Amino acid sequence: MSARPAPRPILRWPDPRLRRPAAPVEAVTDATRALWDEMIAVMEAMPGVGLAAPQLGVMERLAVVDASEARGQAIRMANPEILDTSRETAERTEASPCLPGVSAVVRRPARVTVRFLNEAGVIDRREFEGLWAVSVQHQIDHLEGRMFFDRLSRVKRDMILRRAKKAG
Repeated sequence: MSARPAPRPILRWPDPRLRRPAAPVEAVTDATRALWDEMIAVMEAMPGVGLAAPQLGVMERLAVVDASEARGQAIRMANPEILDTSRETAERTEASPCLPGVSAVVRRPARVTVRFLNEAGVIDRREFEGLWAVSVQHQIDHLEGRMFFDRLSRVKRDMILRRAKKAG
């Protein structure tokens, strides 16, 4: 039985890769599935409710989300894209392991419909709500090179970044 390699470290802000859009995934392969497994292990160790591949320095449009109470319900997504959003919004506290020690309340659509390639490499379409919807949107932001604080006013964003610098 071979030892599993240590998971990749989480990039820390202001690593420039966190500002770059990730490349589309051409096909779901065994390497993709192995990366998803690694991402889930990192997400569970945080603990968190989602992780995008760029957070580990892999510039591909891959994300995992598990906002279930019981855990073990992770959804693996390649090339996720939002097709529809609800008019209704919700506020939730968001954070990122890329910027430890800080969080902020972010307003996002309460429900989203997302299309993505699933673990089998088949196009899937799902509606997410609540914490699932927040996490999916947060991960898609990472895939676009955005951070949660980009959704805040300039004053709040500057405050978060100053606080992160002190904490870091």
